[in-house]
Amino acid sequence: MVKETGYYDTLGVKPNATSDEIKRAYRKLALKYHPDKNPSEGERFKLISQAYEVLSDPKRRDLYDQGGEQAIKEGSLSGGNFSSPMDIFDMFFGGAGRMNRERRGKNVVHQLSITLEDLYMGATRKLALQKNVICDKCKGYGGKKGAVEKCPTCKGRGVQVLVQQIGPGMVQQIQTVCPDCKGQGERINPKDRCTNCNGNKVVREKKIIEIHIDKGMKDGQKLVFHGEGDQEPDLEPGDVIIVLDQKDHSVFQRRGNDLVMKMKIQLTEALCGFKKTIETLDDRVLLISSRPGELGPFLGCLCV
Repeated sequence: MVKETGYYDTLGVKPNATSDEIKRAYRKLALKYHPDKNPSEGERFKLISQAYEVLSDPKRRDLYDQGGEQAIKEGSLSGGNFSSPMDIFDMFFGGAGRMNRERRGKNVVHQLSITLEDLYMGATRKLALQKNVICDKCKGYGGKKGAVEKCPTCKGRGVQVLVQQIGPGMVQQIQTVCPDCKGQGERINPKDRCTNCNGNKVVREKKIIEIHIDKGMKDGQKLVFHGEGDQEPDLEPGDVIIVLDQKDHSVFQRRGNDLVMKMKIQLTEALCGFKKTIETLDDRVLLISSRPGELGPFLGCLCV
């Protein structure tokens, strides 16, 4: 019996959920509420990340089950502080954290819905993406050469530091994005801006990628297309990461490399034996049979 269920409720899983179920729940929610897709859901994305960070760690999960959030705060060496939600997202989907993001463009993560048949027999899918590419006309300068100048408001830092007095002899510093250059640290005179990209240095472009799903791939498996993500001047392009999301099948469930199906039989069939046919994912027909008394009246399993 767990003391609190808040983190489980956040991920939409039961307290007895397996680690795979927790990973799958986080994957779907993180992709759905990522700030790039839902800018207004930043707080929810943060809560989802915190819940996953605790429940994906067996020791922290056990601590949470016994004492709730308070136990996490008291039992953590960091005082209950959590990792950056974006770092958790990057590590889960194959990125390399904040340091790497500063040298590379953003990765683009897409969830691809597939069937159990696709994973069993293999398949090929085409996906149309919109991505940022360096403007061909200005070569990523945003305007004429020499037209880009350091923002005089923030001195090229991209941020402003405001000092406010909050009491006698007490002040606080607040760092905000520079409103004049929008955090870029530079600006271009409107008359010198590139007419193709309007000074943004990049333009949107449609890209078709072909995704090969090999036989035996798994739900949640990631396929990485290196260098196919958004481009930014002076940065290495990010990756496109495709996450396979298997739909539920009406007959079969996958357990490891096995397919499992449930079949209702009559009591007389369990006691006296039976012969039945089943259709496989590749349209083969298999004959399964049971000898009298082999399965028993309550539970039985046949392997073919």
